[in-house]
Amino acid sequence: MQFSELITKLGSAIEASSVESQNQLDPILTGLAPIDAATAGTISYIEGDKFAKFVGSTAASALILPMNESIQTQAGDRGIAWIAAGEPRLLFAQVIKLFYQPFQLPTGIHPSAIVEAGVELGADVSIGAHVVIQAGVTIGNGVVIHPNVVVYPDVQIGDRTILHANCTIHERVRIGANCVIHSGATIGAEGFGFVPTATGWFKMEQAGYTVLEDGVEIGCNSTVDRPAVGETRIGRDTKLDNLVHVGHGCQIGSNCALAAQVGLAGGVKVGNGVLLAGQVGVANQVTIGDRAIASSKTGIHSNVEPGEIVSGYPAVSHKLWLKTAAIVNRLPEMYQFFKQSQRS
Repeated sequence: MQFSELITKLGSAIEASSVESQNQLDPILTGLAPIDAATAGTISYIEGDKFAKFVGSTAASALILPMNESIQTQAGDRGIAWIAAGEPRLLFAQVIKLFYQPFQLPTGIHPSAIVEAGVELGADVSIGAHVVIQAGVTIGNGVVIHPNVVVYPDVQIGDRTILHANCTIHERVRIGANCVIHSGATIGAEGFGFVPTATGWFKMEQAGYTVLEDGVEIGCNSTVDRPAVGETRIGRDTKLDNLVHVGHGCQIGSNCALAAQVGLAGGVKVGNGVLLAGQVGVANQVTIGDRAIASSKTGIHSNVEPGEIVSGYPAVSHKLWLKTAAIVNRLPEMYQFFKQSQRS
C-alpha cells in the first residue's frame, strides 16, 4: 500500500502527517513490524518515552507517532514518512486492520457438521467441519462457527458472533451480537455446586442461565459457569483473556478487562470499567466497584471501593503495598541489625 493511500484510508483518524511538510516521502508499505525489528517497507509506531529512542535507529519506512514535534522532526530528518495522533497505539490498531484480515470460513454448512432439526439459522451463517448444533438453538445473521464446536440445546447466539474451533456452549446460554469465543473456551458449564451432608456431597443442579452481552470476548480455555438459579452475566464489551475462570452467579459490568488466570469465585459482582491484572483471585460474594484496578497476583477477600487501586495478598491499597514491599526487601538487613543490637 502506498503511504499516501494509507493516509486517505485513515482519514480523520490522523491528526498530523509528514505530507504537510515533506510530501515527497511516499514509500510503498508491505507490512507492519515492532519498532525494534522493523525493516524497509514496514510501518511501526512509537508510544511513550521508552520507545522514542528507536526513531533514531529504526529501519521502518513509516511511523505512527505521538503529537510530539521533536519526535516528528527527528523522523522527518531521517527520511521516514510519518503520521501522528493523540493515541498512536489506537491508530496502529486501525492500520493493522488495513493489512490483515482474520481467516474467514466460507458461508454455508460443512457436509460433516450436524445441525439438528429445529435449529433456527440466520442469513449468511458459516458452520465448519464436525460442528454439532443441537435442537432448540437460535443463530443470528453472519455468525461464524469454526470446526469441532459443540452447541447444546436452548442456546441463543447473536448476529456476527464468532465461535472459534473446539469451544463448547452449554445449555441455557445467551450470547449477544459481535461476541468472540476463542478456542477451548467453555460457556455455561455447571457451576461448582455441592451441598455437604453426613454421607458426602449432594449435587445441586445448576438450572440458571449464562448471559454474554454484545461485544464480549472470551479468551482460549476460559470458563464461564452457569449458576443454580438466576444468571451469570458478563456486560457489554468486556474482554476476558486466556485461562480466566468466572464462577457461577458472577455479575461483571461493561468495558472490563480480565487478564490471564484471573479467577472469580461464585457470586462476585464487578462494576463497570474494572481492570484485573494477571492471576488476580477474588473470593465468594465480593463486590468490586466501578473503575477499580487490581495489580497482578492480588488476592481480594473483601469489597473494593469504586476507583480504588489494590495490590498484594490479602489486597490492600496499592500505595500501602508499595511501602510494605519496600520494607520486605530490607528484612534481612533489619534482622541483622536486630541480632547485633541484642548482643550489645
